[in-house]
Amino acid sequence: MTGESRRERARVAVETLTPGYFALVMASGIISVGMRLEEVELLSDVLLGVCVTAFVVLLSLNVVRLAGFRTAVVEDFTDPRRAFGFFTFVAGTNVLGVRLAMDGHHTATAVLLCCSGVVWAVLGYVVPWTAVLRHRDHPVVADANGTWFIWVVASQSVAIAAATLEPVHGGARNGLALLAVTSWSVGTFLYAAAGVFVALRLMLYPFGPEELTPPYWVAMGAMAITVLAGARIVEMADAPMVTATRGLVAGLSVVFWGFATWLIPVLVAAGWWRHVRQRVPLRYEATLWSIIFPLGMYAVAGIYLGEADDLPLVERIGSVELWVAFGAWLVVLVAMLRHVLRTVLVPATVAS
Repeated sequence: MTGESRRERARVAVETLTPGYFALVMASGIISVGMRLEEVELLSDVLLGVCVTAFVVLLSLNVVRLAGFRTAVVEDFTDPRRAFGFFTFVAGTNVLGVRLAMDGHHTATAVLLCCSGVVWAVLGYVVPWTAVLRHRDHPVVADANGTWFIWVVASQSVAIAAATLEPVHGGARNGLALLAVTSWSVGTFLYAAAGVFVALRLMLYPFGPEELTPPYWVAMGAMAITVLAGARIVEMADAPMVTATRGLVAGLSVVFWGFATWLIPVLVAAGWWRHVRQRVPLRYEATLWSIIFPLGMYAVAGIYLGEADDLPLVERIGSVELWVAFGAWLVVLVAMLRHVLRTVLVPATVAS
């Protein structure tokens, strides 16, 4: 009876797995990158281990889910509140690839970029159609939320991975430069579009504390990864696309970092209002990783931007923020393990 109950719990967990769970890979990977930049080697390696493990486990679970629960997957693709979560696979894959490149595993990074690039291109056409444009019964704006910014994050992750490979693949320099600048540009315009849709949603439709979910932090994370992608492009060797846009990208990256910084107190205040003033319980949910990744990305973006544009204050802010992100990562990781233990592994008779 206990074994049967555990299997049923596992089946339900796989069937209801959120498409955005690869944010765990994103969060662990980007903090590992930051720790490596700060020369905290042991901690960076531990985080890399978590990142790789999470990637393999989540990829396996999603394959099982696609094979055994196709109806649930299709429902996610047609739900504008969840469909953009599939882009976390693209971002998580590229964050892992960038971290592996720091250890010299450039072939693995290239393979991961090829896979993520194809998925990014396909999802970029499929998700907007299945989740947004095909719905005619109500305005598109009514369904906009913070997960829409994940499309931006995925686009900028492609730019970062391409810029990472450029120094070691001189023969493909022009192609990688084209990919980096193009995906950075696409991500920048997508941020503006998502920002408009989400702003209209907040202004035109009722909005309660229950709807102010953690993915709204992705608005800051998307801006931060745009900064990081820009800083990486600025560091790239001369190529026609890079030479033509380097000054523009460098200037906009500084502006975007300022906006990302401004967003942090706004998001903290929103969380205070939701959980303290409105008393919405704070419990573990997979979307909490959508807070950790932006914190880590903001830190790494500040470190890189400070080095690329000679802005020591920005670099120091990033270094401090990195430890804030790591502390938050630890808290959410413990909460996740406890949640999995109680909802999947512990027999129903014990849990009750």
